[in-house]
Amino acid sequence: MTDLSDAIARRRTFAIISHPDAGKTTLTEKLLLFGGAIQLAGAVRARGEQRRARSDWMAIERERGISVTASVMSFEHDGLSFNLLDTPGHEDFSEDTYRTLTAVDSAVMVLDAAKGIETQTRKLFEVCRLRDVPIITFINKVDREARDTFDLLDEIEKTLALDVSPVTWPIGMGRDLNGVYDLSADQVLLFEQTRGDHIPEGLDMPLDDPRLDGLVGEAAAAQLRNEAELVRGACPPFSLEAYRAGHLTPVFFGSALRNFGVRELLGGIGRLAPPPRPQPAAPRLVDPLEPAVSGFVFKVQANMDPNHRDRIAFFRLCSGRFRRGMKLKHPRSGKTMAVVNPVFFLARDRELAEEAFPGDILGIPNHGALRIGDTLSEGEDLKFTGIPSFAPELLRRIRLDDPLKAKQLKKALEDLAEEGVSQLFKPLNGSTWIVGVVGQLQFDVIANRIEAEYNLKAGFEEAPYETARWIDADDKALLRKFADANPSAMAEDRDGALVFLARNAWTLSRAQQDFPDLRFLATREQH
Repeated sequence: MTDLSDAIARRRTFAIISHPDAGKTTLTEKLLLFGGAIQLAGAVRARGEQRRARSDWMAIERERGISVTASVMSFEHDGLSFNLLDTPGHEDFSEDTYRTLTAVDSAVMVLDAAKGIETQTRKLFEVCRLRDVPIITFINKVDREARDTFDLLDEIEKTLALDVSPVTWPIGMGRDLNGVYDLSADQVLLFEQTRGDHIPEGLDMPLDDPRLDGLVGEAAAAQLRNEAELVRGACPPFSLEAYRAGHLTPVFFGSALRNFGVRELLGGIGRLAPPPRPQPAAPRLVDPLEPAVSGFVFKVQANMDPNHRDRIAFFRLCSGRFRRGMKLKHPRSGKTMAVVNPVFFLARDRELAEEAFPGDILGIPNHGALRIGDTLSEGEDLKFTGIPSFAPELLRRIRLDDPLKAKQLKKALEDLAEEGVSQLFKPLNGSTWIVGVVGQLQFDVIANRIEAEYNLKAGFEEAPYETARWIDADDKALLRKFADANPSAMAEDRDGALVFLARNAWTLSRAQQDFPDLRFLATREQH
């Protein structure tokens, strides 16, 4: 039987964050390749059914070449168990990404060597900062024309207010790339113009070794020695404590497409990234070493297998040793649930999970009993915190082509709302459902999935509202007074919570002035 503390020490649960096109999907695939989880390298470029990364399973993702759902991939490497959460990279999917980042202990930030920090990278970094998630930086595409290396480090330091500590350093860039030098291990890794499964081996070689001149050329060797001296003088030495506290980022360089520097990155994650951390909960912090099992649902996905109308709750185990068949308390309903068929994931592939440990991500098949933010525990009434819903930025009425299928449409919308893809509001005056999303692309995803998974044709039309706010007050009579004063703007979400649908920013501001004792909430903790 595996000892709980040993199992925890072996686990690394992390996410990859990046701007679209920085190479996140390719890097994900190559990490799986190095971890032995897949045999095929280059699925991103392959033909036919293989023309997608293994983590992108939804039709719209394959068509557009973007990740719009968060997938989970588990693999073993070098005696460690890795749980990689692949986050949506498109700017419209910050909400799903936010919730995914609540379930990880560290993150890898991927930057394009030619572009540096882009908008989405910065947004995702801020989410990590809110939770003090430690970040390793991977500067990708060093085999292409790139910005000055010191400029890239300077940008990370100034834009993100993070100390940078390079672990590897490029020997040239773009067409002049000769390799990377491991500053911590005194190893040179030579770049070879190849693709596929070939992985170059590192050569033990101090910087003053004359063989270096013969391998990369005298000019490149001299430049490397000069730059390495500058790095060691200008950048702080790596501190595990500063990294794990979220104040410093170790930096690796490579090319995911060419398999170059990826093994070194994976080794760095194994050495440096923290094992499962204590998780915030009410009424107390939950330590992974506690013997009682507990954890939370951070994502729900319907119809991963369209043939079976399945519904999977993604469950982050936070404490204790889980065994298949355990009966766990569901505090929101007060009921006990037997977890009979939990699964581990490799993207769309699954295997039955006989046991699991803190840091592991389980898929729990269920028929709507589990929702985002739910806790399961061995008896204690815990509530893991920091898993919010966000007020949508875009509101639309849904239009159904066949009005006789309204009941099926309601089911589809409720399913998608449970996943957190959208917010669903029912106006109190009885008019059509209002669907709210964070970004425009989500409307395309909803319409696409309603057609593909429920065989319904639906579209969206303008609604007379610009924004939504949950409303709350200590004095419930005040809530009724506000609702009576704004009958056409009141709705309920799927939990029955009151929502104010504002026509524009002025309307919202005026309502806040007229009812100063009312709380207008842009985020709401999942219940």
